Amino acid sequence: MKQISGNKLLVKALKEEGVEYLFGYPGACTIDISDELYKQDDVKIILPRHEQALVHEADAYARTTGKVGVCLVTSGPGATNLVTGLATANYDSVPLVCFTGQVARHLIGNDAFQEVDIVGITRSITKYGVTVRRREDLGRIIKEAFYIARTGRPGPVLIDLPKDVMAELGSAEYPKNVNIRGYKPNTDVHIGQLKRAIKLLNKAKRPLFLAGGGVVISRAHEIFREVVEKTKVPVVTTVMGKGSIPTDHPLYIGNLGMHGAYAANMAVSNCDLLFSIGTRFNDRITGKLHEFAPHAQIVHIDIDTASISRNIQVDIPIVSDAKEAITKMNEYVQECSTGKWLGQISQWKEEHPLKMRPNDVLSPMDILKEINEQFENSIIVTDVGQHQMLVSQYAEITEGKQMIMSGGLGTMGYGLPGGIGAKIGNPDRPVIVISGDGGVQMNIQELATAVLEELPVILCIFNNEYLGMVRQWQKLFYGKRYAMTNLRAGALSRRTDGAEFPEYTPDFVKLAESYGAKGIRVTKTEEISAAFEEAKKNTKTPTLIEFIIDPEEMVYPMIKPGGTLEEMLMDC
Repeated sequence: MKQISGNKLLVKALKEEGVEYLFGYPGACTIDISDELYKQDDVKIILPRHEQALVHEADAYARTTGKVGVCLVTSGPGATNLVTGLATANYDSVPLVCFTGQVARHLIGNDAFQEVDIVGITRSITKYGVTVRRREDLGRIIKEAFYIARTGRPGPVLIDLPKDVMAELGSAEYPKNVNIRGYKPNTDVHIGQLKRAIKLLNKAKRPLFLAGGGVVISRAHEIFREVVEKTKVPVVTTVMGKGSIPTDHPLYIGNLGMHGAYAANMAVSNCDLLFSIGTRFNDRITGKLHEFAPHAQIVHIDIDTASISRNIQVDIPIVSDAKEAITKMNEYVQECSTGKWLGQISQWKEEHPLKMRPNDVLSPMDILKEINEQFENSIIVTDVGQHQMLVSQYAEITEGKQMIMSGGLGTMGYGLPGGIGAKIGNPDRPVIVISGDGGVQMNIQELATAVLEELPVILCIFNNEYLGMVRQWQKLFYGKRYAMTNLRAGALSRRTDGAEFPEYTPDFVKLAESYGAKGIRVTKTEEISAAFEEAKKNTKTPTLIEFIIDPEEMVYPMIKPGGTLEEMLMDC
């Protein structure tokens, strides 16, 4: 029987799993793996500039393609730099397989150079993690890792590879099948429970669908729209669920939650049946827990048993893959009597339409309007902050468009690497990244990756010179004490007691140009359209567009801290 090293078996396994791209950064404990990857052409290697960015790139690649994202980093600091990205993927149910190098087995636990217990460190933020202790287990563990990552509730899996195990000779066979005792994810829907839920739906006078990220992850958009149109039941979405039904659909109300639309929050507060599919009911959408959907019976479909009744007690739990459940629903549902209810929702929309206060110079709404009009079949990637909420409010996610973000963890620095991963996975689709001047600087070095990989990502920076979302809270609830949020603050402002500030740093246009990207600065509304037209001309180079935004721009509506969905600040 032919024997090969663990390093060779890993490369063989990647090919067998159909891996097209590996996002990797080398080091002493993975140099032999890098050498084996060098000898083949099937798996393309993307070399980012930071391991945190690397895992975000793999994450966005997975979200936008439906494939498993794959990472390779070295031991110690290489591995610990994955932590934020793993947590991001875990919260948003993204399938990743991350390989970390590890020191030789006899050195583990001896405080060796670049040695950490990465499996222990990441235990609570991965779906599964294991150190390979025996060469004969390597093939099976890799096979299981890919299976675990993509089945059930998807998530990140971490495989720790001791250097001596990988150097050892062993079987060249890579398993064909997986049989994991104790891991049998259920996707089938319980027909009895589903029929009970549909009976409630038929009886309800004010029914409401709540679509979460689970609908998007399972790619159930088309069948969900069929169910909605058949039942005539209106829809609200979480931020992660936006796009599960086209945002221009007449039965779509809007996002609910902290920065949700007035009509969406009022619909949840007044419905008599909340039919939720694929959401965890986190605090950003519920407001005060005991006053969430106070008049409603609640149906909850989710693939993760642990997510059901964790925060909100539900009346009918259904453990199932969202697409499976919705497909079955489509066989049984019928039109509901929602005319009067839809009339009430229309009234709420008219009373408080979703709009921003006009700005004579440059408004985020004008930028998003231009993106909506100019880019079809696009992928919008956001960072975290005010701009993220504005995108979730005003971006039109219609058929053929997609929006991705760090929804559960709220990770600043996700935007640019996320756009890179999305573009690698979808080379023929426009990718627009919308970031803040704070968030973008957390992984700005990835402009080098975008330039070298010839990725025409359009990076929009909303520059308001502040950490805008924190500043908004400070303005509303902390007496305008803008502590630690002014990005021009430093020695000069301290020396002059806040009377003087230097020019903003960096100059984003010059910085883009230093990387070999195109840089454009926009200060007026009439310049927006031309900037995007110019960006479209760059087919092999990223374009950075810096939009100078008024620091006083706010995101409304907003629920007060500790408030209910009905206690919204509409404008101030």
